[in-house]
Amino acid sequence: MSRISAAITATGAYVPEFVLTNSMLEKMVDTSDEWILTRTGIKERRILKDEGKGSSFLAINAAKDLITKNSIDPRTIDLVIVATATPDMKAASTASFTATQIGAINAFSFDMDSACSGFLFGMSTAASFIESGKYSKVLLIGADKMSSIVNYKDRETCIIFGDGAGAALFERNDEGLGLIDEYLKTDGNGREFLQATYGGSSYKITPEVLLKGGQFAFQEGKTVFKNAVFNMADATSKIMERNNLRKDDIQWLAPHQANKRIINAIAERMGLEDEKVMMNIKKYGNTTSATLPLLLSDYESRLKKGDTVIFTAFGGGFSWGSIYLKWAYTKNKKNNN
Repeated sequence: MSRISAAITATGAYVPEFVLTNSMLEKMVDTSDEWILTRTGIKERRILKDEGKGSSFLAINAAKDLITKNSIDPRTIDLVIVATATPDMKAASTASFTATQIGAINAFSFDMDSACSGFLFGMSTAASFIESGKYSKVLLIGADKMSSIVNYKDRETCIIFGDGAGAALFERNDEGLGLIDEYLKTDGNGREFLQATYGGSSYKITPEVLLKGGQFAFQEGKTVFKNAVFNMADATSKIMERNNLRKDDIQWLAPHQANKRIINAIAERMGLEDEKVMMNIKKYGNTTSATLPLLLSDYESRLKKGDTVIFTAFGGGFSWGSIYLKWAYTKNKKNNN
């Protein structure tokens, strides 16, 4: 009996209309368009400005985009997972509300959070449910309203992050396509360098905390940069080695969009040409859990059935890893061999 594998069969995306450019940030903090572009590769990012709308709004719209484009009956979805570092509220889950709003009335749902590695870890989770043989359709959404935890007086963070969501549908595949291998890691020693602390159970929000801006995300940029480059490169190297993959075997690298210099360093260590590297950081910035599915949506028309795609990400925790996936369809030719 052939092994059941879990393949991505559809993608969707949503980004807010409001564009926050580098030129606008020049008027908010001590920075410049040239400095941001040179240091990060980011030109602009999208911001959800609507009062009272959170990550669920982004997730719902990304899911609806996937459902509409692919004529999917949401009642056939078995599970909805939302990877997010910025849930609507502490409880109930963003995923349960999202599932109801998109009409996935027969699905169960849950949130998962591993910061910028959330969607990568979610891919492993979604695939495991499919591989169990008990579930046919798993909808994985990466959604973050990072603007809700960004301090727009802190140039370390406000130049980097944007809001957005992307979605991918996982289904059974019997052709050996889909998720082939994974290497996922965490190290709790890293949490002091990249965190959104207050509001958690150990860190009560008080008037004093609010005055100091303690509710906002914090990162120690140099430490995060160094660890991201080393660990993402190490993870992709391990995936390549144990699957006997050479650079010529890889059609695409799908890296977390944190910083263009990090992405270039990973691609260089893998020996990949620029044209094999998915990149949209220039127009979206770092959307945390949404970077990988936004890449898939943007590059879907260029992906071909059988393509080898190497995913990699690094996030708070620290958390990081790599996934080896064989793409399962050519757009508009999903039933063709």
